[in-house]
Amino acid sequence: MLSSLVLGPSIALRTRNLIFKRHNLLVSPPFSTGFWQSVYQCISRVTQEEVGEEKCHLIPKPIVSEEACNTEPCPAYWEAGEWSACSKSCGLGTQHRQVLCRQIYANRSTMVHPQRCAQLEKPNATQACQVQVCSRWEVRTNWSSCSVLCGTGHRTRHVRCVSNHGDLLRDSDCPGNHRPKTSEVCDMGPCVRTWFYSDWSNTCSAECGTGIQRRSVVCLSSAANGQVEENCAGTKPADMRACNGGPCQRVNRWYTGPWSPCSSDCSTGTQRRDLICVSKLGAEFNVTDASDCAHLEKPPSLQPCVGTSCEARWFSTAWSSCSRSCVGGVQVREVQCLTQNKTLSNLCPPDLKPIKKRPCNVQPCLLDLDENCRDKYHNCPVIVQARLCVYSYYKAVCCASCTHALERRHAGPSR
Repeated sequence: MLSSLVLGPSIALRTRNLIFKRHNLLVSPPFSTGFWQSVYQCISRVTQEEVGEEKCHLIPKPIVSEEACNTEPCPAYWEAGEWSACSKSCGLGTQHRQVLCRQIYANRSTMVHPQRCAQLEKPNATQACQVQVCSRWEVRTNWSSCSVLCGTGHRTRHVRCVSNHGDLLRDSDCPGNHRPKTSEVCDMGPCVRTWFYSDWSNTCSAECGTGIQRRSVVCLSSAANGQVEENCAGTKPADMRACNGGPCQRVNRWYTGPWSPCSSDCSTGTQRRDLICVSKLGAEFNVTDASDCAHLEKPPSLQPCVGTSCEARWFSTAWSSCSRSCVGGVQVREVQCLTQNKTLSNLCPPDLKPIKKRPCNVQPCLLDLDENCRDKYHNCPVIVQARLCVYSYYKAVCCASCTHALERRHAGPSR
């Protein structure tokens, strides 16, 4: 009250409305021994808001104090180090790391006996690791034959990348600079041209007496490319030689001529042919009397026949009108097998039977478009794609696009 009287009424009132409010500030980090430090702020009693400290300069400021905290020792904890490099460069290996039990004393981390961390789950100190799969190149097959019979060609073999367990891997999993060759040049020696010839024909050109046997003779390269060459070394082997069919003896034989047309166009008739007795001596032929062939079985000179015009054929009617004007319809017709006498038959060849049905008018139906049916928006294709044409508003503002989409939907079954 004395200070208020000395300072005057207005100053005393303002001073009563102010107060120093205490806040505790943690000076040390958690889990270590430290202290709380008191901090005082000038606060308005009315608003409970902080005001400038200079406004409380007439009020005695409390002395800043410190109070010890976290005086209990911090709990122990496991500390895991970095993993070591994998023990193997390929395949399954092992990694190690150091795991220590530590505790903070006087703001310093100190290693303690592992028993202090017994209540905590200890991190793994080892783990399996694999940098990459162990792989190697495997030669799967032997070298193939050379691609040519002579000259320079190439040969190949199959090489693949496999794991140490024999599993097939990608080629990129094996070292490229150690891959065995899969192709190489092979030299079969110089190509030469020589004469090739077939066997002699089995028969002599003459049934009796002297005749000729033939064979094929060609000049080919040892490259065996099938092309006939020229300038083969040496004389060309003979492609003909004489042969002997034995002594010629006169032989009488019946010779037949061609059959005549059937005597009936559409019923049972007969066919005739000529028979002559021929005397043959080597390549010489002479017509002789029929009595010279009397000891031989005489071929028939007459045989029954049926006129070919009686054969059954397929008949069909005209095509019907198309069942639809658009989007695919069908036309049909009647097909019957008839004889020349116009009677039903089942003797027509099935593979020649005409079809009874065929498609027609496969084109899509065209809708009549109103000349005022136009797109009013530039993004009408998006409206169609979003299937919004079912709504009258979008159908009106995108009339052309929606109408064309409807055409395509109608035309769909015909495709």
